[in-house]
Amino acid sequence: MVLAPYAVRPETSRGRLYPEAGGDTRSPFQRDRDRIIHATSFRRLQYKTQVFVYHEGDHFRTRLTHSIEVAQIARSIARLLHLDEDIAEALALAHDLGHPPFGHAGEDALNSAMKPYGGFDHNAQSLKVVTQLEARYAGFDGLNLTWETLEGLAKHNGPLRRPSPYIAEYDAIHPLELATHASAEAQIAALADDIAYNNHDLDDGLRARLFTLEEVGALPLIGDADFFICNTDAVWLEGPQSTIAAMKQAWRPDEMDVLLLVAPTSGAVGVDWPGDFHMAPDGRLTKRAEREVSAFVYAGVGIVKASLFEDAREEVFRLAPYFFRAAEAGRLHGLRLSGLWLHVGTPEAIEDAERAYARPAA
Repeated sequence: MVLAPYAVRPETSRGRLYPEAGGDTRSPFQRDRDRIIHATSFRRLQYKTQVFVYHEGDHFRTRLTHSIEVAQIARSIARLLHLDEDIAEALALAHDLGHPPFGHAGEDALNSAMKPYGGFDHNAQSLKVVTQLEARYAGFDGLNLTWETLEGLAKHNGPLRRPSPYIAEYDAIHPLELATHASAEAQIAALADDIAYNNHDLDDGLRARLFTLEEVGALPLIGDADFFICNTDAVWLEGPQSTIAAMKQAWRPDEMDVLLLVAPTSGAVGVDWPGDFHMAPDGRLTKRAEREVSAFVYAGVGIVKASLFEDAREEVFRLAPYFFRAAEAGRLHGLRLSGLWLHVGTPEAIEDAERAYARPAA
């Protein structure tokens, strides 16, 4: 499989803290995955609680089976997006290595007991396990994983502005660029974690008869709620305010069916078409006529009412007709991006975006 331009590439890995010779049969990330599987801490997940303590029945998930399910989902998503499956799998398998017994209740208890020493965080403990506590090699403590795997493990949930004490301590000797986002593979592992536990915790709850299918059916699931959409080619450089926070603040469901993030057509990077919408002073968007040039282009992010899709048919799905229907009803609004939007839908546009990122700030 040809990897996407935004994938992590094993041949350009930054290597390991303690240099090792490469192997002929496995990539660096495959070796990371295998070291995690053979780690003592990975086997210990077998008796650690996901939701139900393990002696309640051998059909309920444990931290070990949860991690295996997360890895399967992460590999599937990585394959679909042409990312490196091996590092996505490694991160998924390792993400809970630092989790204590008794689920989040155990973590809360440990955090309270450890307050005088900086508290306890299972993500930081996962990093500590693979960099210090595992003792399998004569030459170093830990598993000596690649920089990319350690970076993804430390910040798969996002940049760390105030890292916990151990992550800050490790970063001082092996910098992991904590203020930036981790790789796409690490972000996929985090999403796979959410997908896995949201589904299997429900499954386990049904098996334990804590609730019925009828009670589950009455819950307001995603199909009943307003939701964010984000195109895979939506990339932007933030302005002074968080774009997602601004979208949430501007959303008015009593007046809108759709709120789209829009950027000035003339200033967007990689845009080779004459815009998408005109925007009125009150923020309402109208569709550009065929031969017109419009001032704003859709920047790939929006908030949409679920009710807009009530009559959707089982066919190839496109969002644009729903946007235009909302516009005809006067219920399509736009929020102007305060930063710079970069369209990366083509190889040429990716090159334009890379140059824009490299451009020194004014």
